[in-house]
Amino acid sequence: MVMVRRVLVIDDEEDMRVLAQVFLELSGQFEVVVAESARQGCELAATIGPDAILLDYMMPEMSGAEAYAQLKNDPRTRNIPIIFLTGKAHSSTRDELEALDIAGIIAKPFDPSSLADEVTRALAQQRPK
Repeated sequence: MVMVRRVLVIDDEEDMRVLAQVFLELSGQFEVVVAESARQGCELAATIGPDAILLDYMMPEMSGAEAYAQLKNDPRTRNIPIIFLTGKAHSSTRDELEALDIAGIIAKPFDPSSLADEVTRALAQQRPK
């Protein structure tokens, strides 16, 4: 029996939220909850305690980096693995993200059919706390 993990997808773009939700749930490995803003995502993360968070890097109002800081400063969410979704895959952004305590980085646009595998791989490589 496959253990289903709950993933919170935080992205301001509706098409990205839908794409991620559909393909992660189709894999049978994930139950997905979505948030359309970083603020909403941080509140949901504290409430539902997901097994992982897919967090968009570039969002209005509160950026992914600001949300990351808030999640890591909250005792309820600090140990949840975070995977950044970013369209800014150039080296300076990648270096900045890799310096953080994250489970992985997935570049946008991503291949929806391999998203579940990428999330599973990132979580498997997560550094132990």
